[in-house]
Amino acid sequence: MPKQINRRAILGGSLAAGAAWALPARAIAAVPALASTLSPYERRVFQVATRERDRVADKLWKRNIVGIADFAQPSWKPRFHIANLEDGSIRSYLIAHGKGSDPQHDGWLKSFSKVHGSEATSRGAYLTCEWYKGKYGTSVRLEGMDQDNSTALDRAIVMHPAWYAEKAMVSKWGKLGRSQGCFALGDDAFLDTLWRLSGGCLLFADKIGEA
Repeated sequence: MPKQINRRAILGGSLAAGAAWALPARAIAAVPALASTLSPYERRVFQVATRERDRVADKLWKRNIVGIADFAQPSWKPRFHIANLEDGSIRSYLIAHGKGSDPQHDGWLKSFSKVHGSEATSRGAYLTCEWYKGKYGTSVRLEGMDQDNSTALDRAIVMHPAWYAEKAMVSKWGKLGRSQGCFALGDDAFLDTLWRLSGGCLLFADKIGEA
């Protein structure tokens, strides 16, 4: 992938890709209707999703779906959550973190970084842009919207499927493999994420709390 990426082209592509799923302009309930059925941790996920969605709402094309990557959890737990802020539903999947964030490879993210060559995960809000065909097949470009992840496009930090993010890795090794800083998911998890989250949604990554 070329190091220099045309930001205007990416954003234009993301709008075109997301247009088919765009919501009409209307207020979205801050408290999901099904909140009473959620665990305390899931309610925390929704609180963070709503807070971060509202913080960057003017930059989003779709505001009803938010992805939350909770790197306070180890890689053997489903710590990537797709929160539907309209109907209160939540889907959770395994997701890998970067090598530079876990040099001991024990499954726990130790630190974030946006430095080129760090191979680390960056924290912050990302805009999901258009998909493309890359090393791992269909992938989704990400634009960092915070100071902590402002180099995401230049670092080619994306969402993509990867064999080392499959459930079988946890069964065999007790943890997932590591990416080069990208958000890597198993094939089935990625396909669902591609359908629901690409084309102008928010992906937020940080350490949120205990499950």
